[in-house]
Amino acid sequence: MELKLSVDLGKGLFLNNPIMTASGTFGYGEEYADFLDINSLGGIVVKGTTIHHREGNPYPRMAETPSGMLNAVGLQNKGVDYFISHIYPRIKNYQTAILVNVSGSQIEDYKETARKVAELDAIPGIELNISCPNVKEGGMSFGVTAKGAYEVVKHVREVYPKHLMVKLSPNVTDITEIALAVQEAGADSISLINTLLGMAIDAEKRRPILSTITGGLSGPCIKPIALRMVWQVAQKVNIPVVGMGGIATISDVIEFLLAGASAIQVGCYNFIDPSISGSLVKGLQTYMTSRNINSIDDIIGALETT
Repeated sequence: MELKLSVDLGKGLFLNNPIMTASGTFGYGEEYADFLDINSLGGIVVKGTTIHHREGNPYPRMAETPSGMLNAVGLQNKGVDYFISHIYPRIKNYQTAILVNVSGSQIEDYKETARKVAELDAIPGIELNISCPNVKEGGMSFGVTAKGAYEVVKHVREVYPKHLMVKLSPNVTDITEIALAVQEAGADSISLINTLLGMAIDAEKRRPILSTITGGLSGPCIKPIALRMVWQVAQKVNIPVVGMGGIATISDVIEFLLAGASAIQVGCYNFIDPSISGSLVKGLQTYMTSRNINSIDDIIGALETT
């Protein structure tokens, strides 16, 4: 039986299968090449890229929590020009979809970074991280209001002609409102969820563990929230949804697909098992074969609620 695992997310973004890796957890792909065949994956999202070099936040900036981890790395990267000149030549020949996670502090930063990435032939799309502090708005993140999300996506859409995936923050009252806003602004797909805001305290020292006091919570502990939000958004929008949040097993993958995700991203678990993404591709094939499911389309959005 020949399986159809491929997923077309539209606007030139075609995945050989729905298993992707999440930004910030998989480097640029090459760091994991000893553990799995990068070309076996549906796609990889490289680490957050900004217009200028960023050192990130002071240490300590990671903390382990029950069933998850907190991070406050702060988008450490050498800037988009360094990516273009030094990293892109090394990864451009991977036979998988490569997306660049684009981050910024103000709209012009997003636009200029996206404009530069658009010139790279082997990059079919970007993932727009709208959970970054908006310096011009007193520190508020773009992604926590429909108006802010709409504005940044609209401006990037004007300069970026390829696939525009927008990554949503869960730290909002109604995530469907944000999803509808970015769809209206021109997003081709939506990925969710980004990390939840969390905190860890050293009880002996009576001090926060992270230098930034709070950080982003990820891992299996956030999966129920992520699954709920993916399901809610998939009911509202008419563009593809990419789900993430605590995915570690093939059962997790199937649950997100049933909830309406057309593809998924593996994040935190890459740190625990660097070969997990490749294993999930094989696990998906086994799952479908054992149940006589010919096409991934028969799983996506097939949740029965009545």
